[in-house]
Amino acid sequence: QVQLVESGGGLVQPGGSLRLSCAASGRTFSSYGIGWFRQAPGEEREFVACITIGGAPSYADSVEGRATISRDNAKETVYLQMNSLKPDDTGVYFCAARKALASTAASAYKIWGQGTQVTVSS
Repeated sequence: QVQLVESGGGLVQPGGSLRLSCAASGRTFSSYGIGWFRQAPGEEREFVACITIGGAPSYADSVEGRATISRDNAKETVYLQMNSLKPDDTGVYFCAARKALASTAASAYKIWGQGTQVTVSS
């Protein structure tokens, strides 16, 4: 099975951009759907975006039009480009892997990275 490591988080001003990366190890990365989720302090983990093994994306309403998820199977990496960031986008961002299928439900994933902190503040 794959292991996941997120990177690319940081402190950014409102209106700024970040590109998060989810690097996977494992020979079967291309057979996993990948999801991005985020969790703010005291809040439930919420869906942000996911991408199927075929590259079809889905987005939460809260990031639609501001986020782009993509995957590079040769590099075993999934990217989440976030633009026009808002303070409400603050949280720990996690990527997760699910064999064969992507899902918008966190409970559907059994493989998780350790997360990367994103803070949107002036």
